[in-house]
Amino acid sequence: MPLTLPEMRRNCARARERMAQARAEHWAFGAFNLDDEATLKAVVQAAVAKQAPVLVEVSQGEVDDIGLDNVRDMVDNFKRQYGAEIYVNLDHTPSVEAAKDGIEAGFEFIHIDVSQANHDASDEEIINATKEVVAYAQLTGALVESEPHYFGGGSNVFKDKIDYDEVKKTFSTPAGAKAFVSATGIDTYAAAVGNLHGKYPAPKVLDLELLQQLRDAVDCNISLHGGSDTPGHYFRDAVKIGVSKININSDMRYAYRTTLEKVLKENPDEYSVAKLASKEVVAAVQAVVESKIEDFNSAGKALPV
Repeated sequence: MPLTLPEMRRNCARARERMAQARAEHWAFGAFNLDDEATLKAVVQAAVAKQAPVLVEVSQGEVDDIGLDNVRDMVDNFKRQYGAEIYVNLDHTPSVEAAKDGIEAGFEFIHIDVSQANHDASDEEIINATKEVVAYAQLTGALVESEPHYFGGGSNVFKDKIDYDEVKKTFSTPAGAKAFVSATGIDTYAAAVGNLHGKYPAPKVLDLELLQQLRDAVDCNISLHGGSDTPGHYFRDAVKIGVSKININSDMRYAYRTTLEKVLKENPDEYSVAKLASKEVVAAVQAVVESKIEDFNSAGKALPV
């Protein structure tokens, strides 16, 4: 059932307050991707088990498969059923129009990323699109996130090692971050400090000194994309510095697929894949989410819904 505009505004106001609280208290929201009902169930059960507030998020691919309104309804149904504190993020929205659709659907968090669709988008194009979404988000009070350039990698498992010499070319800079936040008025800045979408043969390395410089340079929320396959100590330090949102996807998908392959092989005569997923896959993904919640210092931080 669609949310009313007053309900959307209340949800967004609360999300805004909670992000400020996370920053002040040095914990971060885990933003966990929703691929299907099994994934959502895993995230919600982890949130309840750890008494943690969470974000669930979808990118354009999931939006095309599931639908914005269906995502909103699914999350709200689970929210009521489990009594969990959950918000919804529209991740890497490739256009202003898609971002506006997410705002109108009542998503509390909107990430506008026109460079996702056009890696060669100019600074002016990125800033103008971001400003337009920030202005439109006043309709509900949704928090808007963005970054000044394309963020590499992908939600997959890669065989090649990370080329940090290349990755460092796209690192955020304090001056650049300050200028971008000032020009756009965003609520959340997506920092690039060694974080990268996907899983790789070697764990990721985050530049925490640079992250501290970014925190000192901008007075808004900071997020980390590409959190999968990152040693937990980086997250524990990042939340102390003041990161308040961390995105996780590939670690969950890896647990989902490898566990499903295992149980299918072990149960050749069972043709209810949903039954197998509910029995073991959900538990495997839930374990990943719970471990991240601990690293993000958000366990025990949930409020009653």
